Amino acid sequence: MSAAPLEWSDLRVFLAIAREGTLGAAGRRLKQSQPTMGRRLRALEEAVGAKLFQRSTSGLSLTDDGEIILRHAEVMEAEAIAMERQLSGRNGSLEGMLRLTCSDWFGRIMVAPVIAEFALLHPAVVVEMLTDARVYSLVRREADLVIRIAGFDEPEVVARRLTTVSYALYGKIGRWKPVAGDGLGCPLIMMDTGFGGMPDVAWLTRTFPNAHIAARSNSRDVQAQLCALGVGLAVLPVSLGEATAGIEKVELDIAPPSRDNWLGFHRDLGRLPRLRAFVDLLVERLAHE
Repeated sequence: MSAAPLEWSDLRVFLAIAREGTLGAAGRRLKQSQPTMGRRLRALEEAVGAKLFQRSTSGLSLTDDGEIILRHAEVMEAEAIAMERQLSGRNGSLEGMLRLTCSDWFGRIMVAPVIAEFALLHPAVVVEMLTDARVYSLVRREADLVIRIAGFDEPEVVARRLTTVSYALYGKIGRWKPVAGDGLGCPLIMMDTGFGGMPDVAWLTRTFPNAHIAARSNSRDVQAQLCALGVGLAVLPVSLGEATAGIEKVELDIAPPSRDNWLGFHRDLGRLPRLRAFVDLLVERLAHE
């Protein structure tokens, strides 16, 4: 160790760089500029007296000394977050912030009305909803509540099935009736290749083996808009399909498979009044959808 003081906040910067692999991505995660991230990394390296990362064409990778720092920094982070959660759980007031993450269409169609109602009931609580594709960690307190179609297997997470979402095939009004039995000549709007294992993708492929792919997107909202613009047929959540102008349900003998949505939060936050109040309202409004 050098004589330079160790700033604990620089360890948070170090962890972000280690997880993201580049200064730019880590800076976006912490909402700091790339020069600031580089400056704070150099300060940490000076304080510990060692080089913590080595550069390559693919980004930054940990040195041996960096690996040592990473193990200790993760323990420190976990302890700090656990302390924060326990202190939050002791706060009996309905005020503060709740960070919720879910998919784009589910947030817009299903959750936004609940947030609006909750804001009227509890104006001192700010609900922050994040709808990007990144997987947020409940354990690291990146989010307080997570809604997703995959279940939770972390022992620290309290999880429950929130709602079952029905899906249907949609097309631009008046354009795709009837649909050929094997889909010959039908353009399809599919999930992107990273989501090729989803049940609706398999259903489309099995139901319309002779159809062709016209467009892909990982966003259901984008798929719905492409559908309304006449690009092709898309499997959409019924709630989204009904809320999208210009499209209609294409009736088939066999409907696409439904999906369960799961709600999860860290067990240490289970006593937090604002979280309990929001979860109760969310379940009351959505559990029977």
